[in-house]
Amino acid sequence: MLYVSDLYKSYKTGKTEYPVLKGVGFHVAQGEFVAVMGPSGSGKSTLLNCISCYIPYEKGSITLGGIRLTEQKENALARIRNEKLGFVFQDFMLLDGLSIRENILVPRIIQGKTGKDAEQLADQLIALFGIEHIKNKYPAEVSGGERQRTAVARSLINRPLMLLADEPTGNLDSRSSRTVIKAFESARDQMSATIFMVTHDSFAASFSDRAILLKDGTIFRELEKKGSRAEFHDRLLESIKEMSGDE
Repeated sequence: MLYVSDLYKSYKTGKTEYPVLKGVGFHVAQGEFVAVMGPSGSGKSTLLNCISCYIPYEKGSITLGGIRLTEQKENALARIRNEKLGFVFQDFMLLDGLSIRENILVPRIIQGKTGKDAEQLADQLIALFGIEHIKNKYPAEVSGGERQRTAVARSLINRPLMLLADEPTGNLDSRSSRTVIKAFESARDQMSATIFMVTHDSFAASFSDRAILLKDGTIFRELEKKGSRAEFHDRLLESIKEMSGDE
């Protein structure tokens, strides 16, 4: 599904160059839920922006669903962002003047594809994420967790190849965070959604199938879930502690 190979990215300030990604490489399979963790400055947000085609990179390759992104022109990249990728942001990015159901349909409205299929899928997503009771309400009238579940539903309305989530639980309390992560699990299990989530939250990451730990622009370690979620969480915490240099 997603192949990232030998990826390098740096930023320049004046004449000074700051390397951010230093030869990062990994693979995400169809239907896999992968979390990326790392301290501030580790390169996780830059990695997400490279995959989403928002920023260029100096070296390496990214292939999504058999499409080599490195070789695509801007118009093609824009289509990939609109049609092949779904996005979930920390601050929800919902439109206040539209109802919850209308917000879910926004990507289809933009494409002019609001037929019966879109309407049926929106209703299926609303049911899947347990937000039937708020579908006619507006974002300001619902909780943060409900807004984020709406954002997850919206990200899936185009049936994307991959869902990219940037700190999706960052603005939520622990209870709301759990409902949002459960929404990701439902998307994976019932829609075969492929999810790539950047997070600082080890609890959220413990629900993933695999975690990639970034440190100073390189992969420090990859951890695959084996056993229970609680056991995986403990392994994550141990690896994070080791990565930070604490004994």
